[in-house]
Amino acid sequence: MGEDARFEDADAGPVALRALDADDLKVISALVQDAIFPAAEMAWDRRRRRFALLLNRFRWEDAGGQHPPERVRAVLTIEDALAVASQGIDRADPDLVLSILALDWAPGVDGTGRITLVLAGDGAIAVDVEALEVTLRDVTQPYVAPSGKTPSHPA
Repeated sequence: MGEDARFEDADAGPVALRALDADDLKVISALVQDAIFPAAEMAWDRRRRRFALLLNRFRWEDAGGQHPPERVRAVLTIEDALAVASQGIDRADPDLVLSILALDWAPGVDGTGRITLVLAGDGAIAVDVEALEVTLRDVTQPYVAPSGKTPSHPA
């Protein structure tokens, strides 16, 4: 009988995940916590019904591992987007950088619902969807976090 796999033996390859239900979304939410992105890196393609962000995500899956704190560029995509609204965000500020705290799901009728990107500083982006389908895909190699620190949230 073989030996059980150990977490340390896992391949540290790029993340490529899809959320199709609330439990799946919790996993993606945990991975994008403390991701930062310029407001200019978000786009809603109304015709294709797709909302996407290019993020600099903290690599929580490797936090406390054998590497210094790392970030990676990743694309977060929300499919079947019917409407997008924001609160507490100055879209006229070209230098505005936002930070994600969590992704929340509020189900509606017949599979519809609202995905809310909860942002630091009381901002939020709400995406009304026909069905929950969110993908997260790393698109670069990890790099050492410029701050050299792991994000923390004081109690």
